[in-house]
Amino acid sequence: MGLAIVHGLVAAAGLVALILVVVGGAGSTQATIALIGFVIAALGGFYLFSFHLRRQALPIPVVIIHGLVAVISFVVLLVGIFTLRG
Repeated sequence: MGLAIVHGLVAAAGLVALILVVVGGAGSTQATIALIGFVIAALGGFYLFSFHLRRQALPIPVVIIHGLVAVISFVVLLVGIFTLRG
């Protein structure tokens, strides 16, 4: 449970930082796309956390989708960052 809470807090901090960048107008199109993906992953994370709170087994398909959406969003964000620098 502790790891799930730390994971959620770190993810939330990153999500807030990305929201500030995108809303502030400093984000690229890739940053906006990544933000949408991270919000979807966060919703999945809240859903999974509800299983933790109820002490039920996590649904494996949701865990996989949550992770894949987050990783894909991270790669899209990295592409956006390196495109700006290049």
